[in-house]
Amino acid sequence: MFYFQLVIMAGTVLLAYYFEYTDTFPVHIQGFFCYDKSFSKPYPGPDDTSKIPPVLIYSLVTAIPTVTILVGELCAFFTKAAATQEKTIVTADCCYFNPLLRRIIRFLGVYAFGLFTTTIFANAGQVVTGNQTPHFLSACRPNYTALGCQSTMQYISERRACTGNPLIVMSARKSFPSKDAALSVYAAVYTVMYVTLVFRTKGTRLTKPTISLTLLCLAMLVGVIRVAEYRNHWADVLAGYFTGTAIAVFLVTCVINNFQRLQPYPPPPSRPQRPESVLGMPMVTLPCVESPLEKLREDLRSLRSHDHQPYRFPATPDVLIPSRSISSEV
Repeated sequence: MFYFQLVIMAGTVLLAYYFEYTDTFPVHIQGFFCYDKSFSKPYPGPDDTSKIPPVLIYSLVTAIPTVTILVGELCAFFTKAAATQEKTIVTADCCYFNPLLRRIIRFLGVYAFGLFTTTIFANAGQVVTGNQTPHFLSACRPNYTALGCQSTMQYISERRACTGNPLIVMSARKSFPSKDAALSVYAAVYTVMYVTLVFRTKGTRLTKPTISLTLLCLAMLVGVIRVAEYRNHWADVLAGYFTGTAIAVFLVTCVINNFQRLQPYPPPPSRPQRPESVLGMPMVTLPCVESPLEKLREDLRSLRSHDHQPYRFPATPDVLIPSRSISSEV
């Protein structure tokens, strides 16, 4: 089972890599209307020039949950009573893991799996839909004269309508859902659920709400900046929020059981030992059946008990017998 999980993790990483850095999955080409104002926003530049560049987002979604889980597990392990601590267990019949190390690997491994899964979902949605960004026409630079655009109701479906940089145009076709919003919300929700379910704060009730609200606000700020810089529509950001939240909630509730300890399976009930014969062979135990001879013997005993009882004769009625003197007188 342990090796099977490693294979699944490796496949998830490879799939995310092919979606992100290769042309294995081509982007769907959507048309556009002439002079469409919803796609005519100014080009904000590459993603690296954003106020929240992708490098910063990837660093935060990796560092914040990792540090939070490490601190939480270390504090819980060293402050827990010795009687309630888990014992060393065997994982995958090959490796001996300390309970602390096992929980850290388990929670961070599931988090990493969800991070790559969120990337795959977001990239898959962008490739399948091919929705344009608000600055698509600024990056596309279509020749309206050559395309014969006469009104804003004319729809252009030609694949070679764009004259801009092909890489920038291809990036402008990946808008729905917002990957940055999905990753930031996934990391925030996963970390917030860990803080809420695992942290034990005594003496203060505002520590966990403060940490949770701060992380959620940072995740929401990523989506707001994406919309303010004309890199995504509001619908793209909301779809990214929903994707990240759904994956985080599913993994926490259904995969790692709300960060609870694994409960060991109870041992199976022991079977009663069969009696051994003198020769050491197991004897066959049969159900108790009443013998007909025993039943007949009981009947005979009941009859004999009735025979030994004294026989009582019936009482004679009162009869007047004439005496001998009276008969002689007669």
